[in-house]
Amino acid sequence: DYVVPNAALDAGDIQANSFQNQPYLDNQKADRGYKIESVGLTVNFPIGVYSKKHKAWADIPDGGKVSIPNDPTNGGRVLLLLRDKGVIKLKDGVGFKPSVVDITENPKKLRFVEVDAAQAPRALDDVDAAAINTNYATQAGLDPVKDPILREDPKGPYVNLIAVRSTDKDKPWVKTLVDSYRSPE
Repeated sequence: DYVVPNAALDAGDIQANSFQNQPYLDNQKADRGYKIESVGLTVNFPIGVYSKKHKAWADIPDGGKVSIPNDPTNGGRVLLLLRDKGVIKLKDGVGFKPSVVDITENPKKLRFVEVDAAQAPRALDDVDAAAINTNYATQAGLDPVKDPILREDPKGPYVNLIAVRSTDKDKPWVKTLVDSYRSPE
């Protein structure tokens, strides 16, 4: 569940979390009023598009069904990936959170099905392709490097981060946590 960690952090139930990227955190803060912020970057988990029915993106038929995550950040990531691969065109100025209504050109007339990110692996049997976050892909036995038929650039803006409450950001334990995460051990 991508919502609980920030709610728990904001409420003081935990001291830090590390599961999200900056666009997602910004969206959560704007939507929910959380007083939390990034104190360090961790790793990037590129989102991938997988298929049980097709071996390559080029094999996806006209009118094919593609599932994408229904949250604005991850759904937007997939649409940006499809735009960058020349599959669709989006309205200018959509930023990091485009939605399906922002699609201006869709030459293959793909049908986008929005699903909860955690359910995306289960959608594979029902769609031509499914965009799946790395954590859910690995839980479903997929290899996030070898199995996607399309894959996000690992150097994109979606590097995960360590978040803490704004009131804690300058406390000594935060520096210790970030330094420990980055240590060779």
